[in-house]
Amino acid sequence: MESELQQILASGLVRSVLQPIVDLEQGAVVAYEALARGPEGSALERPDLLFAAAREGGLLRELDELCRRTALRAGIAAGLRPPTALFVNVEPEVLDTAALDELLAIAAEAPDGLQVVLEITERAIAARPAELLATVTELRAAGWHIALDDVGADDLSLAFMPLLRPDIVKLDLRLVQERPGPAVAGIMNAVNAYAERTGAVLLAEGIEHEGHVAVARALGARLGQGWLFGRPSPALSPVLPVGDLALPRVPAARADGASPFRCLPAGTVLRRSSKPLLVEVSKHLEREALRLGGTAVVVSTFQEAKHVTPHTAHRYRELAERVGFVAAIGQGLPREPVAGVRGADLLAEDPVRDEWDIAVLAPHFAGALLARDLGDTGPDRERQFEFALTYDRDVVADAAGALLSRVLPEEAVRSAVAATLAAEQGVQQEEQPQVRSTAEPQDMERTLRRALAATGNGVTIADMTRADQPLVYVNTAFERLTGTRAEDVVGRNCRFLQGEGTDREAVGRLRAAVAEGREARETLLNYRGDDRSPWWNEIYLAPVFADDGRLVQYIGIQSDVTARVEAEARLRAERERAEAYAAEIESLAYRDPLTGALNRRKLPEVLESTLLHAQVSGTGVAVLYLDLDGFKQVNDAHGHLTGDDLLKATAHRLQTRLRRGDVVARLGGDEFLVVLAGLDRDGAWDEGERVAGELATLLALPVQTRRGQIAVRASIGVGAYPHDGADFDALLHAADQRMYAVKHTAR
Repeated sequence: MESELQQILASGLVRSVLQPIVDLEQGAVVAYEALARGPEGSALERPDLLFAAAREGGLLRELDELCRRTALRAGIAAGLRPPTALFVNVEPEVLDTAALDELLAIAAEAPDGLQVVLEITERAIAARPAELLATVTELRAAGWHIALDDVGADDLSLAFMPLLRPDIVKLDLRLVQERPGPAVAGIMNAVNAYAERTGAVLLAEGIEHEGHVAVARALGARLGQGWLFGRPSPALSPVLPVGDLALPRVPAARADGASPFRCLPAGTVLRRSSKPLLVEVSKHLEREALRLGGTAVVVSTFQEAKHVTPHTAHRYRELAERVGFVAAIGQGLPREPVAGVRGADLLAEDPVRDEWDIAVLAPHFAGALLARDLGDTGPDRERQFEFALTYDRDVVADAAGALLSRVLPEEAVRSAVAATLAAEQGVQQEEQPQVRSTAEPQDMERTLRRALAATGNGVTIADMTRADQPLVYVNTAFERLTGTRAEDVVGRNCRFLQGEGTDREAVGRLRAAVAEGREARETLLNYRGDDRSPWWNEIYLAPVFADDGRLVQYIGIQSDVTARVEAEARLRAERERAEAYAAEIESLAYRDPLTGALNRRKLPEVLESTLLHAQVSGTGVAVLYLDLDGFKQVNDAHGHLTGDDLLKATAHRLQTRLRRGDVVARLGGDEFLVVLAGLDRDGAWDEGERVAGELATLLALPVQTRRGQIAVRASIGVGAYPHDGADFDALLHAADQRMYAVKHTAR
C-alpha cells in the first residue's frame, strides 16, 4: 500500500471531481467543490483510504499539497470561469502557511475574477490555532474566501465560528436529513445569529430531494449541495444554469502577535485595581464559559507558571471538561499545564508577559478582561493593574486571536503522551519526536497519571498484542463508574461489564471496528460491580499503532449517560402515547364507529385530493355508489343489531376485496362509496363497471348474523373521472343516478 501511495505521489495520479453548489433561490450553480480521489480502480481510489494510507506512511503533507494543486487545476481545466467559484479543502493536520505559497501561485494562473474558497474544519483551529489564523490572514489578503465546514457536527465548530469569522458556514448534512430537535434548534440559532451579524452565507450539505431543500431554506441556508443537484464529476454540470456567488468580506480576527491589551480601541477608559478584584472578575467570566459549555472558547494569560496555583488548576480542569476549547499562556507553562488545557510558553520579552487577560467567546456571548501590570514591587495581592472589561465582540475576538497566535500545535503534546504510554506498556518505538518541556520524563509520567486520575470520564487501555486483549490500565473515574477496583479488573477483558440486557448488535459493531483497527462509538447497557446494577455507558474506542503499523493498544473513554438515555426513553414513550391519542382522535372524527370505514365528513377531502393527483399524473378515477337492496326489511324483521352485523360484513368484504390504496366510505344507513384511484384515464369507467360487477356478486353471498344466514343484493352505480366530470359533486351525482337506474332495473 505504501509503495502504491509513493507511486501516486511521484506521478501526480491524484484526480479531482467537482460537485455543484447551488443557489437555492435561483436554482443556479454558483460554485463547485473539488473533491480528491485516488487513481480510478485502484485500492486507494476512495479518499478515506487514500488519506489513511498517507497518514500511516507519514506522507500526509505531500498528499494534501498534491490534492490542492490538482483541485485548482481540475477546476480550471474543466472550464470553470467567473462568476462561478471554486471550493478547495485543507487537511488540518498539516496546515502550514509556507505550504500555501505554491497554491497561491497556481491560483494566480486562474481566470481573472475567479473566487477561491478554502474549506476548514474546526479540527484545524483546535490543532493548530497559530498557523490557522496566520493562514487565514494571508489568504484573505490574496482575495480568497473562508468556509467553515461541518458546522453542527461538533460543538467546537460553533465555538470557533466567531473567532475564525468564516464568509461561508457549511451546515453539516445531519441538520438537513435528520428530524429537528433541541440540538438542531441550538445550532440554527447560533449560525443565524452569526450570519445576521456578519453577513456570512449559510450553505446546507446533504440535499438529496426537494424535502431537504425546504428544510435547508427553513434553516436559513442560501446555498445547497448534494446529490439532488448532481454527483461529483470531472466535468461541469451540463444542465444547471450558472449564477453569481455574491459573498461578504467578513474580516478575520486579529492574529498579528499584538498583545490583547493593545486590541482595545483608542480612547478606551482604563480603570485601576489590585489583584483580588481581577481574580473575582476572571472567575465570573469562567463561570460564564461553564454555562455556555461546548460552544465556548476560553483563552487566558498567567504571566508566569507560578500563578497557576492548585486552586486555579482545579478550576481550569473543570473548564477543560465542560468547555469547547481552553488555552492558558504564560512564561514557563508547558504545552498542557492542566489536563485538557492547551498551554504556551512566553518569552520574557513578549508584551503578554506583563498582562492579565481572559477572553471568553461563544456564538451568543463575548467578554474579556484585559489588564496590564503596572510594575508594583509590593506584596503580590496588592499589585496594581490598569484594566478594561469589554463585551465588544470584535475586540474580544481580536484579543482571543492575538493570544491563540502564540499557541503551538498539539502534535507535540500527543507525541509526549504517546511516548509515555508506550514506555509504560513496554511498546518499543524506534524514534520519538523531541519535545521541549520544563518537566523531566518522570515528571511528565506523573503529570499524565494525575491528569488521567482527575478526569471525570472513565479511561481504559487494552493491550491488543496479548491474547484476549486484557485491560492494562484503568483510571479512578472508571473504578467509580463501574463499581470495581483496578486490581480486580486489570488483566481481564472488558466484557465483564456486559450482561443480559446488553445490545449484542452494538457489541458486534464494536468488535468489528476493533478487528479493523477503526475508531468506534456506541451506547451500551452495562452492569456495575457485585450488585450488577444497570447503567448506560457511552463508550468511545480509539486505536493506537506502533511505528511499524501494528495495532498495539485501544484506548477507551466511558461516560455515564444513564440520565440522558432514560430521559430519551421517557420522551419516546410520551411521543408514542401522543401519536396514539392523535390517531384515536382522528379515528373518532373521521371513521364510522360501526364499520371502521371513512365517514362522510372525511370523504370530500379524500376524493378531492385523489382527483387533484389524477389531474397531475394523467390517470383516471372511478367512484362506486353502493346501496343494499332489502336492508330495511332485514332491520324490520330481525332487528337493528342484525342489520349492524350485515353492515359490518359488507364493509369487511369491500375492504378485503379492494386494493390497498382504494378507499371505502360509509355515507350513512346502508349506503357505501368506493373510490378506485390510479386507473387508466380512458378506461376508468369500464374498470369501475367491471369492479362493480365483481362486488355485486360478492355481496350477494349469504352473511352469517346473530339471526342466522341472511342474503341481500347490492345496487352499484359508477361515476368516473374524466368521463363524468372533474369534481366531487359531479362524480357523486353520476354514480348516484346510475345506482338508482340499476336498482330500478332489478325491481
